[in-house]
Amino acid sequence: MEWVNYHHLMYFWTVARAGSIVAASRELLVAEPTISGQVKELEGFLGERLFVRAGRRLVLTEMGKLVFDYAGEIFSLGGQMLDAVRQRPTERPPRLAVGVTDGMPKLVARRLLEPALRGPHRVELTCREGALDELLVELATYRLDLVLSDAPAGGGVKVVSFSHLLGESGISFYSTAALATSLTRGFPSSLDGADLLLPTANTALRRSLDQWFDARGIRPRVAASVEDSALLKTFGQAGIGVFPAPTVVEAEVCRQYQVQVVGRTDEVRERFYAVSVERRLKHPAVVAISDAARQHFAAAPPRRRSGSNAAARQ
Repeated sequence: MEWVNYHHLMYFWTVARAGSIVAASRELLVAEPTISGQVKELEGFLGERLFVRAGRRLVLTEMGKLVFDYAGEIFSLGGQMLDAVRQRPTERPPRLAVGVTDGMPKLVARRLLEPALRGPHRVELTCREGALDELLVELATYRLDLVLSDAPAGGGVKVVSFSHLLGESGISFYSTAALATSLTRGFPSSLDGADLLLPTANTALRRSLDQWFDARGIRPRVAASVEDSALLKTFGQAGIGVFPAPTVVEAEVCRQYQVQVVGRTDEVRERFYAVSVERRLKHPAVVAISDAARQHFAAAPPRRRSGSNAAARQ
């Protein structure tokens, strides 16, 4: 395994932060040629230029900006480690980096993560969005502590991970009031030929919905397939079509996007997972997320009859 020389990294980081070798020399009380040589050694080790000259100034390259960001995190964590070892209070809460898959409903993700932002396990939260396979790679390299997903980790990426089921929900269909008036009666048959906004074909929810439509002989017109769940709801808010979302966040969807419930089904279930590299969750904030999620889904309203045409009273 290759090891970074942290003295070289510190000299580079100080030059980038101070703005010049001269300023870094004054701050570190080290001769300018020494600092310059250490930075060149770091560039040689990385095989990348970290600075370019712009007149008399040193400007970070794109790779330099990347290394500078990592260096800041490294030295910040090092300081926190020393404070913890010496039992000094730290100025900032611990960090939690979470990946959220594209298809994960953002209202559900917000609700799941909220316990980490409140109470005794409060953290400084960083969220990244992407495809599950991409996020699993970051999880395996410890750039993420957790991944929230609407599907368990599969075999697409050779990463040892564990999928912890947080909860599940039936599906409601939503639309503007104008569309809901004609579609609520006779649901779900009323969806036959209707304009629908659906998640993309690579998502677990889309596959379940397609199977449900086939089983009931429903042939909707797919107005759009949208990967991002928030964008899908925005299209629905604009009246472009009917869209699905978990029943567990029904009240929030109606309020935030100013839509009504066309109908609900319990035959299609959306499941939510916390994916980690640990068989047993250990991070206090992650444990709090898991415990709160199970309590929340357990306390959700009783399941309605599958295919019910009951709509929420707004």
